[in-house]
Amino acid sequence: MISGISASISGLQAYGKRLANNSNNIANMNTEGFKKGRVILSEEQPQGVSARFEKVDVPGPQVFEETVDGGKMIEQSNVDLSEEITGMMLDTHAFQANIKSLQAVDEMTTSLLDIKA
Repeated sequence: MISGISASISGLQAYGKRLANNSNNIANMNTEGFKKGRVILSEEQPQGVSARFEKVDVPGPQVFEETVDGGKMIEQSNVDLSEEITGMMLDTHAFQANIKSLQAVDEMTTSLLDIKA
């Protein structure tokens, strides 16, 4: 039962980091030259999930801007809002699934204690 709790908690932490990263990407999508980040999930032994952050160094689109010194090309953010929103929806569902797993383990532990007591 304890392993179920630790697996659910590691999943909650990992998907919490992904949701925070999505939020950061969306908040900075209009910042010139901002590079989006990605959280990569991997299996942890004996159970659980670990999250690793990495920057996506793909250049953003270039736009021409008029400045006092003349015109120049400015690199925009490489964040795609549609990609971030879809990822955020998937991460939210995965987060909720880990909460349900944690609740199931809690209910089973309560039932076991009621039987033993």
